Amino acid sequence: MSRTRKFAFIKARWHANIVDKAFEGFKQRLSELDAEADVESFDVPGAFEMPLIALKLAETGKYDAIAAAALVVDGGIYRHDFVAQAVVSGLMDAGLKSGVPVLSVSLTPHHFQPTSDHEGFFSEHFVKKGREAADAAVSAADLVAQLGA
Repeated sequence: MSRTRKFAFIKARWHANIVDKAFEGFKQRLSELDAEADVESFDVPGAFEMPLIALKLAETGKYDAIAAAALVVDGGIYRHDFVAQAVVSGLMDAGLKSGVPVLSVSLTPHHFQPTSDHEGFFSEHFVKKGREAADAAVSAADLVAQLGA
């Protein structure tokens, strides 16, 4: 019998109603895979805080993989593409420094307005991305464990 995997899922609270859909998709897909897994979620204020929290969680040694989800949109005041790049780079660095797979479910749409059409589209898209992150988390965790053996 294989051991139960343990995953962390970090959720930025900006656009939480959309971001939370990724967590739903993540858990749904793990259930479909019959993957024995425990998933803990952690809320952070925004995307910028995710890399530090990912690194701190990885350093505990408790998690086989960590996923982090955020929707970084153009608020008209700052360059959201710079924020998104810093977040994705920081998540990659957290994985490289810790040896724990850190996955990004961080999306940066070119155009986003808080309308029912956009919110519906991105909610559905985040479910899909969460499902893909679950596949990646299981696969990456298994591969890291195999390489470490």
